Amino acid sequence: MLLTSANAQVNDSISLDSIPVAYSKFSLTPINDSVKDFKLDLPMDGNQGFFQKPLVKKSIAPVILFAAAGATWGEREHIREIRNRYIPTFRHHYDDYLQYSPAVATFGLKAAGIKGRNNLGRTAISYGASLLIMGAIVNSIKYTAKVERPDGSSRNSFPSGHTSNSFMNATFLHKEYGLVSPAYSIGGYSVATITGLGRGLNNRHWISDVLAGAGIGIISTELGYFFVNKFYKNEGDNIGLLSKIENHNGHPSFIALKAGAALSVTNFLKESELDDDKETGLEMGLEGAYFFSKNWGIGGSFGFSSFTVKPLHFDFDDPELGSMDIITESLGFLNVDLGPYYAHHFSDDWLLMLKATGGYSFPAHGKVLVKGDLIDQLDEEEAPNGELVVAEYRPSRAFRFSTGAALTYKFNPELGLSAYVDYHHSNAKISYLYDEVIEDDEGMNTEANSDTVKEKIRYFTVGLRLTAFF
Repeated sequence: MLLTSANAQVNDSISLDSIPVAYSKFSLTPINDSVKDFKLDLPMDGNQGFFQKPLVKKSIAPVILFAAAGATWGEREHIREIRNRYIPTFRHHYDDYLQYSPAVATFGLKAAGIKGRNNLGRTAISYGASLLIMGAIVNSIKYTAKVERPDGSSRNSFPSGHTSNSFMNATFLHKEYGLVSPAYSIGGYSVATITGLGRGLNNRHWISDVLAGAGIGIISTELGYFFVNKFYKNEGDNIGLLSKIENHNGHPSFIALKAGAALSVTNFLKESELDDDKETGLEMGLEGAYFFSKNWGIGGSFGFSSFTVKPLHFDFDDPELGSMDIITESLGFLNVDLGPYYAHHFSDDWLLMLKATGGYSFPAHGKVLVKGDLIDQLDEEEAPNGELVVAEYRPSRAFRFSTGAALTYKFNPELGLSAYVDYHHSNAKISYLYDEVIEDDEGMNTEANSDTVKEKIRYFTVGLRLTAFF
């Protein structure tokens, strides 16, 4: 009969060393300094919570990333247009090389004699198994789905192989050295994230390709280690030694990927009279904080927000003139914030975070165009695609204040999903520079091109964060 916790008295002729290695799945905890008194703890897998089960824990992050890939599929062209507008000439191929760096770092640490989860031979086998799984998944989907790349170069865009490889390598580094120090995991996943961003910035992949690739990379390494561990019948060559290292101090320090909707509470172009309604858009970025105690820390965020401006439509009184649309390119802001964070723990699973930050908003310039029946009469050189550029708007950089709250459910001590709502407040001065038609008129040029309009930028962001704790 098995007891989950049994006290046993042993005579002097029996020692703990005499217990067979085959029973290593049970833990022996001394009750006092005497070797005669000990507690036998049997595993309680059947009573584990759903999110604590090993296979579920390994699948949480990939499932969230796959869901995000599906959710962004319909918005991928809009996100690509944002890239094409702000950085159309971005061509830096660091991602071709950076994807391998977490794996190079892992084998470099092995070569330097720094002990990780496994010895070199088993590490190589685990890496090879992960690589085979990742390659099989990525290539089978790529050449079945045949999704065209955003640059139109080929039809093997989904999922991103570079991103899959980089997140497979990051998870490889995490599996081998995450128990030694969380800094290894943070470094590896940061490099993988930068690689994934590079695939989008270089116009080689859609956002959905990158998100799916990240999920495939993580699950490939998890599966590789799962099968190799089954073969070796344990979790690692040095897992017993590394499990004694206490890396987490109980403080809720975190780093997170976030995405959500941006909802204005003011009309950003009210004084400019270029929009009749409040704008809506999206937000994506990174957020993190380091906590000095269980409740207080300092952190910040880096990300962008983009707002679509609805065209203004006019019908001329004279039917022969038809109608006209005034089109303003979307408003974009690159935002950086820093400030104090407060955390309140409802339980081991639920966590509330509050913040108050200050920072700067770096807006993008944009164009104001006119489209309509009169413009259609102009030649292609004057009005490409039937659109005549009449002005360029240039918002000023501005200080911004933000405050917000996030409620996090922790699947396990290292990973959680957060629902957040933030409020952002800033003021911007927008200057308008008009085209040559107005510049040729000295009076109109002096009046119009020296004009500056003050606009109120107030909006909420509501979304989700994939939050990793360290």
